[in-house]
Amino acid sequence: MSTPEYEHWTGLAVRRPDDVRTIHGGPVPLAWQMEKRVAHVDRLANATLPADFPHPIERGDAGDALAVLALAESIRRDLAAQRSGDIRTALQLGASWSEVADALDTTPHEARTALRDWADGQHRLYTGDIEQGRARPLGLDADRYAAVLALTELDDHDRATTSTHD
Repeated sequence: MSTPEYEHWTGLAVRRPDDVRTIHGGPVPLAWQMEKRVAHVDRLANATLPADFPHPIERGDAGDALAVLALAESIRRDLAAQRSGDIRTALQLGASWSEVADALDTTPHEARTALRDWADGQHRLYTGDIEQGRARPLGLDADRYAAVLALTELDDHDRATTSTHD
């Protein structure tokens, strides 16, 4: 793959999670972040090889260690931001709250709370955009918000009756 965005990304030095942005400031795909993190981890592992190692290698340094930390934090943040949407998708596709909770290693109550909090925030985002007169508001409108809240009302072992995914 060779696009201007990817070329920019591969040449970018990452020292803070906020460095993980595209040319235009957008999100970087998780696969790209992991690829860069693995390269830094490999160089750090090479730093432990003996000085007389017989093959050419790149040895890691403090910059590699900082990049590993910053990329891990960026990836953690990105995954956390996607978590509630992933919960919603699992439920819409027929998973029960018990199954979702097991997948998250939490309780159904905690998983419901995460989805409800996300839905509340997405609905506030939508209503705020409407109040500001934005032509294409982000977030959940009233109908989509109500649909998510209906998912939170399912019993632990019940499944959504429809498997629609928007």
